[in-house]
Amino acid sequence: MSKLDVLYEDNHLIAVCKKATELVQGDKTEDKPLVEIVRNYIKEKYDKPGDVFLGVVHRLDRPVGGVVVFARTSKALTRMNALFQEKSSKNLLGNCGTILTK
Repeated sequence: MSKLDVLYEDNHLIAVCKKATELVQGDKTEDKPLVEIVRNYIKEKYDKPGDVFLGVVHRLDRPVGGVVVFARTSKALTRMNALFQEKSSKNLLGNCGTILTK
């Protein structure tokens, strides 16, 4: 398993640091995407049987590094999608930064 830099994690969300060369979701290259790496991390850490839900809240292009937020529940994914659709993500990232500095 690739080294995963987890910046924040709770029962609803997980924020990780994406390297500039990583994919967030799969593509035709068939390189292992970050969503699968995070899903495996959660499955192993919490010893979860079966499939692990992990929703992609937003993406960053492959050449771009930065923070990627994933939803660990469908309810969190719905709420986070609404925040991004309302263009409230700037506040979200500010709050995330505050949480991360604790």
